[in-house]
Amino acid sequence: PRSRKAGPSPGRWNEITKYFRAGMPLRKHRQHFKKHGSCFTASEAVDWLHEVLRSNSNFGPDVTRQQTVQLLRKFLKNHVIEDVKGRWGSENLEDSGALYRFPSTSPVKPLPSSCPPKENLENFSRDKERLFKLPHLSRRTPKKHELLRSLENLEKTKPDIIEENKEDTLPKKEISQEYVQETWRNIILIHLQTILGLPSLEEVLQPTQIVPEYVIYNMTNTSRHGVVILQNKSGPRNNDMSQPTYSGFERDVFRTVADYFLNLPEPLLTFEYYELFVNILDLLQPHLERIAVEALQICCLLLPPPNRRKIQLLMRMISRISENVDMPRLHDAMGTRSLMIQTFSRCVLFCAEEVDLDELLSTRLVSFLMDHQQEIFKVPTYLQVAVQDHIEHMKMAQCKYPKEEIGAILPTYSYCRQITPEEFEEQKVSTSQAAVAELLENIIKDKNLSVKDKKKKLKQFQKEYPLIYRNRFPTTETEAMLFENKPTIKQPMLSLRKPRFRSLRY
Repeated sequence: PRSRKAGPSPGRWNEITKYFRAGMPLRKHRQHFKKHGSCFTASEAVDWLHEVLRSNSNFGPDVTRQQTVQLLRKFLKNHVIEDVKGRWGSENLEDSGALYRFPSTSPVKPLPSSCPPKENLENFSRDKERLFKLPHLSRRTPKKHELLRSLENLEKTKPDIIEENKEDTLPKKEISQEYVQETWRNIILIHLQTILGLPSLEEVLQPTQIVPEYVIYNMTNTSRHGVVILQNKSGPRNNDMSQPTYSGFERDVFRTVADYFLNLPEPLLTFEYYELFVNILDLLQPHLERIAVEALQICCLLLPPPNRRKIQLLMRMISRISENVDMPRLHDAMGTRSLMIQTFSRCVLFCAEEVDLDELLSTRLVSFLMDHQQEIFKVPTYLQVAVQDHIEHMKMAQCKYPKEEIGAILPTYSYCRQITPEEFEEQKVSTSQAAVAELLENIIKDKNLSVKDKKKKLKQFQKEYPLIYRNRFPTTETEAMLFENKPTIKQPMLSLRKPRFRSLRY
């Protein structure tokens, strides 16, 4: 267990408590022949707060009434509310007609001292600067100015280069494995810091929490469906396809799977990365959806391979069950989607210490993971390309030039020109289009695909990305050259209608 609670919890707690105090309707109530002014019943508070949470982008429509009751109990425990007799703390709250009121002052939890002002975060989010020269890592995450200072030092000294031949001309050099791992850590830290819009990741992720071996394994050892393949597989497995079916069979299977995941010793996203994933919750909004997916892509790569495999399979399973209209009802009083989210949210994310909004936050994250699981668990190849480019650059520079000249020839990396949000969006689109174009080239060059399968994949690609496909195959002739037969796409038929002539009148 950590010595402190999750970084973002005080901020969200203060926000929701202030909103509750400001918006909860108060009126007169009579109880036991006595009138009480400016108060509310527990059921009224549940009704109002439940609707607020469901419409809030940080929590979403999957919040249940029981979860709202749990949050109100925490309000009572922390003296955000009290009963009409002034009691709080040890009292319990039920969804009933019991009367409650606000105390004269509402407790506000102190924010972490390292939390930057909101204005600074907004400025940093607008300044989408990309750094690709890598600093030397310490045990803590460096701040932006420390990154730049380290960049200059790294240009002058390359401590991780191993010399094999110390001849004056063209010495052969190799990059140490330690330097490669450090490169992976820095690439990941820089991308996450930019995506999350934070001046420092010190409160969220430490460099030592990034294990390059896990990242590389998760990117390279996958099935054709993108699921991590383990060398020593563990977990519930049964390849017998002749399972008996009977009334209630689906419920029994669901209970078996749920029992397995709920009895795991820690959540699938691990206690270690709790704060990292909670910080991404701020991005789970419609206009930031693509950025949230990109952040989750990187963060899920950090997981130990068994955890990544389990959460991939779990998200695929509950997503398919929720979308299956033919699935028998698994719960008498709850819809299938709500049942999936409520059952598995705690085995996906929760803190080693009790956090006030823990259950609501995990519910919101699992809902988003379900809806975007295919995109989130795709391997972000741009990370691997960034690492390879940096390593190749270092090898070429060390081999071709004397040591004293390297600092002069290596490109200088510093703050990029500040760009507007519109320019950033354009660059993001162009990067995505380049990745899709690369996918098309991979389909074209895949020699293992039969002609039939290749045509099928190309047809599907053309349907999804017509502009990129047309750019690669501008005419049917260029497409026909790929298969050396007649074009698969017919040219539009020429209009055979006779032209109309106007009659000449005199």
